[in-house]
Amino acid sequence: MDFDPRYYDHVAVNDNDIHNLVLSYLVHNCYKETVESFITCTGMKQTDDHLDDMEKRKRIFHFASEGNVLRALELTEELAPDLLEKNQDLHFDLLSLRFVELVSSRKCTEALEFAQTKLTPFGKVQKYVEKLEDFMALLAYEDPEKSPMFHLLSLEYRLRVADNLNRAILGLFPELHHLSHANKPSCTAMERLIQQITVVRQCLSQEHGKDGHPQFSLKDFLKS
Repeated sequence: MDFDPRYYDHVAVNDNDIHNLVLSYLVHNCYKETVESFITCTGMKQTDDHLDDMEKRKRIFHFASEGNVLRALELTEELAPDLLEKNQDLHFDLLSLRFVELVSSRKCTEALEFAQTKLTPFGKVQKYVEKLEDFMALLAYEDPEKSPMFHLLSLEYRLRVADNLNRAILGLFPELHHLSHANKPSCTAMERLIQQITVVRQCLSQEHGKDGHPQFSLKDFLKS
């Protein structure tokens, strides 16, 4: 759905607002070197402890996404104590990554022992039962990568869990006031802006749908 440029050409966009949007995205995703370069180029200010916390989150994300879950858990406990105790869904996902790591390494006996000690307690909660069954089914296959649950061994799954962990550290525990990142939202300002724009454009598309206007597509809009 296209609008006449005259409706928004006169709207001024402040450079500082754009810089803050970009910086929010870079900090959220732990692009430390890019953040430092961006700050230098734009003249923005950023505290050293903010960059230190970002480096810690970057290491946690790296270990989780690369399959070194034990190290990711250790660093998470150091940076945000009790986070996983309060977020059982995330804790389960991280423990499941460790289980998958053992299965992928063909350490089936160790994987089974790990499941019995760390994952079995989650079986008391109904929402985890089906997930547990999927993970345990991996042990039945000589080549787990060719099983119907192969996606649980994928990089995409590890990245999703790692990103959820990063978001949890950023946004779910504002009481951790001693951390410079404690009051940051779990999603970036850029994401929230795009979400708002998408909703508004979809509503406008529906409003004018009876006149033959196509539904708004963010993907198509970004290509235009």
